[in-house]
Amino acid sequence: MADHPVDEKLPPLKMATTGLQHVAAMYAGVVAPPLIVGAAIGLSATELTFLTGACLFTAGLATFLQTLGIWKIGARLPFVNGVTFAGVAPMTAVVASTDDKSDALPIIFGAVIVAGLLGFVAAPFFSKAIRFFPPVVTGTVITLIGISLLPVAFGWAQGPAPTADDYGSSTNLGLAAITLVIVLVLRRFTRGFVKQIAVLLGLIAGTLVAIPFGVTDFGPVADADVVGFPTPFHFGAPQFQIAAILSMCVVMVVSMTESTADMLALGEIVERPADEKTIAAGLRADTLGSALSPFFNGFMCSAFAQNIGLVAMTKIRSRYVVAVGGGFLVLMGLCPMAASLIAVVPRPVLGGAGVVLFGSVAASGIQTLVRASLDKDNNVLIVAVSLAVGIIPIAAPEFYHAFPENARIILDSGISTGCVAAVLLNLVFNHIGGREREAEDVTHPMEAGDEITEASRAAAMP
Repeated sequence: MADHPVDEKLPPLKMATTGLQHVAAMYAGVVAPPLIVGAAIGLSATELTFLTGACLFTAGLATFLQTLGIWKIGARLPFVNGVTFAGVAPMTAVVASTDDKSDALPIIFGAVIVAGLLGFVAAPFFSKAIRFFPPVVTGTVITLIGISLLPVAFGWAQGPAPTADDYGSSTNLGLAAITLVIVLVLRRFTRGFVKQIAVLLGLIAGTLVAIPFGVTDFGPVADADVVGFPTPFHFGAPQFQIAAILSMCVVMVVSMTESTADMLALGEIVERPADEKTIAAGLRADTLGSALSPFFNGFMCSAFAQNIGLVAMTKIRSRYVVAVGGGFLVLMGLCPMAASLIAVVPRPVLGGAGVVLFGSVAASGIQTLVRASLDKDNNVLIVAVSLAVGIIPIAAPEFYHAFPENARIILDSGISTGCVAAVLLNLVFNHIGGREREAEDVTHPMEAGDEITEASRAAAMP
């Protein structure tokens, strides 16, 4: 019996190039949190490089746990794991409230260790929510994942920093558009292997095109060391403060919610639906990876939604490809010069490729919704309201500005709020006293109508 495509081992060259493509797609997302937190602390350039390399190293280890797995740990799906952006706000809050900035990272690391261990214990209980994720819920959440990621691509397309003079310039937007066109042309007019690595080739071509415009910076390569190792507890032994621990526990709940949604999405895309056992194993990998990460100076880890788009677009579903990507991440953590090569890719070029990647996720969600019986009025309302709730942080970023900071950690995640809304609405409309509504069809989302049958159509004719 042939292996499922998820368990397929591809030829070495194909494994390497497609694995590198995954790294290129998620690199910016991994390095952004340590850069932001490190800058808030006031780390030197050397220490900042060390912190970034440590996060790459721990992302690789977490990816190994998720893709290859040990015991009951790891979803064994093509998942890339890395630093979750949901932790940036509470981590910078910890930095701001710490008088001696040298204590900030030890306090953060202590909180992440506790949150990771508690999450590991809670994983099997959290996974039981799988029965509350029918296609109407999963399709909505997958669509929201894609929609929520698109602003990231648009931000990359404008440039590396909103404060820069050329942010949003015609040059940056033009480079993003050129990269997008290159990827589309490769996808349209090539076949086989070249078509599957179209994003990687687009990133390389876009970077070369950017050189004459002075946007490509090779400085990081020249300044980087060849060899480096993230020494355990380089910034000091972990410290445990209640406020920081509670904040990171909230982030862990958000991260586990998003990871559950991501696993359901990826399971649909690779045609190996994620059941309760798979989700429990995947959450164990997320939480254990997070608990181990601070030992090597890394932050909380979570599944990266942007790589789901890459799987959806390339149709390469092998988890071993992503494991190879994890190997590249580990090597980058051990070799700062190698890590800097990916950093050479200009942000606008990443943005152009991101439009394809993240848009593919939203399209996969729409494909799932096609199977969600949207001819039922209750399902239409579930999708409509959940999408609206999930899009609030994108359409109105300051909508929850009056809420406490800890509450905003959850509310500002459109994926989490949309997911919770979809689950609750599905319970109300399709489970709690609503069995008789399952047969109701509609012609308009706000007006329930009777099912139109051939008999009723014939009776209505003169």
